[in-house]
Amino acid sequence: MDTTPFGIVLLADRHHGLTESLRGLLETIFASVVMVADEGALFESAQLLQPTAVVVDASLFPEGGVQWPARLRKICPRMLLVVLSVNNELAMRRALLAAGADCFVLKRDISTKLLSVIESALQEKAQGASNHDEKPHLAAHHE
Repeated sequence: MDTTPFGIVLLADRHHGLTESLRGLLETIFASVVMVADEGALFESAQLLQPTAVVVDASLFPEGGVQWPARLRKICPRMLLVVLSVNNELAMRRALLAAGADCFVLKRDISTKLLSVIESALQEKAQGASNHDEKPHLAAHHE
């Protein structure tokens, strides 16, 4: 495993306890972790920072809408977008991925899967970029 930090990750979640735990985990592979707790701060920070990755709790959007990944993708076209959720509904997962999310990780799997999903997805994106693809499509859902 490469020990070079990936850059900036933007972590969006309303639950302070979870964000603190995730921050410690993400600091092991990112140079900087920026935490936000609401939708407005998420979009504003994404615009300003242009992070390498954005990790978002789907419950940040309580209406359950799936338009926000496309909006975020317009702001940060090259970012890795990881969605966290307690909801394991296949239809919701597919809709979020179709709307612009790269990966979906169940909250119960964060401690065992999140870092490996992020690392492999960022490596896949880097390989795609080196092959002159503007935005490589991640075939795997990284569940």
